[in-house]
Amino acid sequence: MSELPTNKETPINFIEEIIEADLESGKYKSLITRFPPEPNGYLHIGHAKSICLNFGLTQKYGGKTNLRFDDTNPSKEELEYVDSIKADIKWLGFDWAEELYASDYFDQLYQFAHALIKKGLAYVDDSTAEEIAATKGTPTEPGTGTIYRNRSIEENEALFTKMKNGEFAEGSKTLRAKIDMASPNMHMRDPMLYRIKFDHHHRTGDKWCIYPMYDFAHGQSDAIENITHSVCTLEFIPHRELYDWFIKELDLFPSKQYEFARLNLTYTIMSKRKLLELVKGNYVTGWDDPRMPTISGMRRRGFTPHSIIELCNRVGVSKRDSLIDVSLLEFCLREDLNNIATRRMVIFNPLKVVITNWEDGVEDEFIAENNPEDENSGTRSIPFSREIYIEADDFMEAPPKNYFRLGIGLSVRLKSAYIITCNEVVMDENGKPKELHCTYIKESRSGSDTSGIKVKGTIHWVSIKHAISVQINEYERLFNSENLATEEGDFKDYINPNSLTVITNALAEPSLANATLSNRYQFIRKGYYCLDKESPKDKLIFNRTISLKDTWAKKS
Repeated sequence: MSELPTNKETPINFIEEIIEADLESGKYKSLITRFPPEPNGYLHIGHAKSICLNFGLTQKYGGKTNLRFDDTNPSKEELEYVDSIKADIKWLGFDWAEELYASDYFDQLYQFAHALIKKGLAYVDDSTAEEIAATKGTPTEPGTGTIYRNRSIEENEALFTKMKNGEFAEGSKTLRAKIDMASPNMHMRDPMLYRIKFDHHHRTGDKWCIYPMYDFAHGQSDAIENITHSVCTLEFIPHRELYDWFIKELDLFPSKQYEFARLNLTYTIMSKRKLLELVKGNYVTGWDDPRMPTISGMRRRGFTPHSIIELCNRVGVSKRDSLIDVSLLEFCLREDLNNIATRRMVIFNPLKVVITNWEDGVEDEFIAENNPEDENSGTRSIPFSREIYIEADDFMEAPPKNYFRLGIGLSVRLKSAYIITCNEVVMDENGKPKELHCTYIKESRSGSDTSGIKVKGTIHWVSIKHAISVQINEYERLFNSENLATEEGDFKDYINPNSLTVITNALAEPSLANATLSNRYQFIRKGYYCLDKESPKDKLIFNRTISLKDTWAKKS
């Protein structure tokens, strides 16, 4: 299970203050929270904050956290989404006490609705959505209600039963709470409790043709489960009065709702509806496209659970929405990957180098550490031969002053190997460097260098004879706009056309052939990478998680 800070000396947030007071006073014997996603899409990075908060609170104070799916809208919900949500929570390192569904309570919710009808607090309305909206009033003017507001209790009971039995057309009737059409809170102006929908439900099948609205199902589900602290984001503040009203009128367990600021990141969309647009419009390859801010997409790209949890810890819990710079998440990611990533050498744009004073056919090998940050990471063998590849960018015909890579007469160290000096360049038919002829200094072997020669540049390389070909997917941010919420027009107009560059024939040291999905890799001098989950065995595909340094600001 993932670890969240439990140091009592650190300042506690306002929700923790409430919990500590409630537990100390004996208001609740133990803490029970819930994470209640709707299974209508994949979770994104914004949900991670709620996951970390709800599960983190019960880690810190004891108690339990339930996973409850808000499956009250069958037309948009799929089992695929249920499975993906469970996988994401597990991947982040959390586990739930009980797996529950709002649909578990459909029979109870139906009885709750009848209880409100019997108290004269709910009625069946035949009005259209447009007619209801016209009678709701405005925030400064009271509503008038519809002509169906004064139906008798007996008529409402009969009509609601017929709604449940499928005797009315979809959309022809709704069940509404009878509260206060003059309330300054628009949510209290006779909110809808049930609507008719002849949709097949992924769990209850065709048993129901009426489905409860979120506001009616949510608070009662909390109460049924004895949720003590129902934590949600700030947009639900206006819903709190209605949440409390239902619990009071139905005389249920006194669950309480508390609101915190959601996670908003620069260059990032935090809307399942808009993310679904990207998927359906083929702007991305799917919900788990490595450019998507979904947890599954970030996992495929190579993000670590620790980096996401660390971001949530650093952002903290507050009552005011703010826009967090995505570079903070990237900083957390680089810090984690630097500690855990296995180092490997990969050439993206190869330039051939011939070591002219190396005997043809003779091979050597070097032992290099897998991760200098982890003394337990072990070592690997790197083969060496007369012909190697280096990056084309590591050579210049006419290098400027203070250039520390290869040029005619210049020397560099090959990572973990020897110092070489460039003596000659062979050009192709287009006048571009085709091949370098270099000599090596035998006494300069890494780990036992007795040459006395000092060079300022170190470059990576692979042996041509032993190199394996791999594909590299270079990912950048999906959007060019820092704050999409402030942009005019369609958000898709701000998609970065250069969010993916594919390098089809990069060349890697042979040990990379044993790459696994669970490992993270630092390609030396390039960035952090992971094996793609759909990588074929005959040609491995690696996704760039993030560059070694933040280069985006310079590009912007």
